[in-house]
Amino acid sequence: MELHKTRGIVLRAVKYGETSLVVTIYTELFGIQSYLVNGVRSSSKKGPGKAGLFQPAAILDLIVYHNELKNLQRIREFKWAVLYQHIFFDVIRNSVALLMVELLQKCLRQPEPNPELFYFIEDAFLHLDAGQSRVLANFPLFFILHLAVFFGFRIHDDYSAKNSFLDLKEGQFVAEHPEHPYFLEGNYSYLTAQLLRVQQPQELIELPLNQETRRILLQAYLSFYALHVSDFGEMRTLAVLQTVLG
Repeated sequence: MELHKTRGIVLRAVKYGETSLVVTIYTELFGIQSYLVNGVRSSSKKGPGKAGLFQPAAILDLIVYHNELKNLQRIREFKWAVLYQHIFFDVIRNSVALLMVELLQKCLRQPEPNPELFYFIEDAFLHLDAGQSRVLANFPLFFILHLAVFFGFRIHDDYSAKNSFLDLKEGQFVAEHPEHPYFLEGNYSYLTAQLLRVQQPQELIELPLNQETRRILLQAYLSFYALHVSDFGEMRTLAVLQTVLG
């Protein structure tokens, strides 16, 4: 079995046996993979175990064994690729990161490589860690809208005074009131068009949204995902994030 160097973003870690973890990692080389990591939960006189490296949203440098025929791979070496300054300690940033991680878990199901998507996700976490606090509350809206592009059901930015209804089923702005309940109109449509035009997260400062507007947009965008991702279900992290941002 060959060894490969890759970066990876941790999405989940589940305790296995006395001292091990089964971790789900989105890797640069292989897409989403599950790994058995032995002995990381044992702490000794030398210090705590290394389970802390496998927190959700952690970005790691990995040397892994990879076998196409196996569902559970093994990691030979791992270390931080990025040392976050804030995400693991700041309540708001951590809540945003956990919402991003849960959304990725729901959307990333097939173990196929997509380096462009990996770099987008990695870049988003780096911006979340370093961004100004005024960016944070709008950050989930930016991430959710722009992530959809990689899964083939993006919202097309063709908003105009004439096309002012956002049909969430079709993923486009339309001139007529849709005949189903999955749409946005008025200021919510306009703000969605503004968010679609944001290229870099720091531009989010220029969109002063209030808490209620954010709540409505967040709910709508997640409904948009539920319409396009099978078995999407509920987002458990949503209530936590809304409480923290409230």
